[in-house]
Order: sequence, then C-alpha cells, then structure tokens
Amino acid sequence: MDSTFALVNWTVDPILFSIGSLQVRWYGVLLATGFYLAYLTLQRVFKHENLSQKLLDKLSLWTIIWTLVGLRLGHFLFYEPEQLIQNPLQVLLPIDANWNFIGYQGLASHGAVISLIVFLSYFAWKHKMNVFWLLDRLCIVIPIAAAFVRLGNLMNHEIVGSITNVSWAFNFTHGGPGVANTWRHPAQIYESSVYFLLFCFMILYYFKITKGKIAAGRTTGILLFVIFTARFIIEYFKEVQVAKETGMSLLIGQWLSIPFIIIGLGLIIYSVIKKDHIPIYVEPNAEVKENK
Repeated sequence: MDSTFALVNWTVDPILFSIGSLQVRWYGVLLATGFYLAYLTLQRVFKHENLSQKLLDKLSLWTIIWTLVGLRLGHFLFYEPEQLIQNPLQVLLPIDANWNFIGYQGLASHGAVISLIVFLSYFAWKHKMNVFWLLDRLCIVIPIAAAFVRLGNLMNHEIVGSITNVSWAFNFTHGGPGVANTWRHPAQIYESSVYFLLFCFMILYYFKITKGKIAAGRTTGILLFVIFTARFIIEYFKEVQVAKETGMSLLIGQWLSIPFIIIGLGLIIYSVIKKDHIPIYVEPNAEVKENK
C-alpha cells in the first residue's frame, strides 16, 4: 500500500515517561483511568440505591484484583498453557525467564469475565444479594474500563489489526518486527468505540429508561452479547495473537466468544420473559439516605 493513502503514521511512544529505570507506560495509566471511571460510575449507582461507601469500596477493590488475576491467568490458559509449566513465575511476576523486568505482557478478557462471574457469585452469596442484581450493576460500568484497556493497547502498539489497504490504516511504528512499516486496521479503536457506545447506552438505560429497576439479567445479557459479538467480528480484522492461530478457521478469541454470546442472548430472552422479576438489595444495618 502507498503510504500517502494512510491516515495515521502511529509514532506514539508506549512509554509516557521514565524515572531512572522505572518506566511509566501509557497502558498502565489508561488501565488505571478506566478502572477509576468505572469506580466513579458505580459510586453514582450505589448512591442512587442508597448503598454505603464501605460496601462499594470492598466490592471495587476485590473486583479489580480478580479482574487482573483473570486477565493474566486467562491469557496463559487459553493462549500459552505451556508457559504455566515452563515459566510459572512469569504468570505471577512481571519478569522473563532471565529475571528481566518486562511488565505483564499477555492479558485475556475472556479470563477476566470467568473470574469475575465466580468472584461476584461468591460476593453476592456472602452479602445475601441476588446475583443478578450485582452482575447487572457491574455490567453498567465494565464497558468504560474495557474501552480504556483497548486504548492502552493502541498506545502500546499491540493487538494490532491485519494488513489492509483501507484509507484509515495505521502504521504501528513501535509494533516490532513484522508489524512496523505495514499498514493495518486500527482494531483497538474499533473495539474501544463499541465499548464506549455500550457504556453510554448502559448509563442511559439505568438512569433514564429503567430508573434503576433492571429486569434480572438484562444488562448482564446485553453486555455479554454486545461485547463478545463485537469481539467475534473484529477478530476477522486482527493479527493473530499467537503463532498457533495461523491458519485456524476461527481464532481462539472467536471460539471463546461463542459461549458468552449464547449466554448473553439467553439472559436477554430470560429477562424479557421474566420482565417483572426485578431484584432489589437493601443493605443490612446501613444508614439510608434520601435520594436527591
């Protein structure tokens, strides 16, 4: 492709700044920003339903921890299972086999979803909540965090799209051998845009359309269906993540997305059939404040 037709020569340095040997990367800043915006949004949801800051903070802290655990373990379980045996420390620590600091390279959203479902089911049981009540509220804020993760991938010149001749192609100059100086789909922007739009819809749906009265499973179903349908489609415009995906009719990410698409659609149908099943949660021994 003639470079004159390319919209963006993406030259942004993945490293935001350095202090000695310490590097602060755009990815980490954007990941933290996404989590923080999700937290602020969930705070509004909790205030709307007269729930305590203490409950919010406990839920948020453990949700972040289990999200990171799931992201990390999911990558190795689904994409590089052999590394769990060969370099188990690399799963837990940001180092390579030679003890060089490399950061956490390799995160899988499918693993995060599984770990979150397990953790939130336990959290709901422990606090005597309806699990759909909890899942439906977390699913309102998850898209904003997911959108910022993909922006982090963009700044990191990773999870790049496949080679293309479209007029909006990106040249990921820090993408490494085989990626730099090729024109590719900005797949990170495709995904991030879907997630931002989904987040806007979720906010409108919760605060304006339903006024906080969500049919059980509705927003959980919408999130799973939209995110993983988008993921399935956008995978056709991505470069393979690991060498073993080369030549596969469906990539690993697509195979992993199919069950979540089916579950999401099933939850949407269930929530329509059981539209009068609207779980609520009243926090025990919490001071109830009047909504303004």
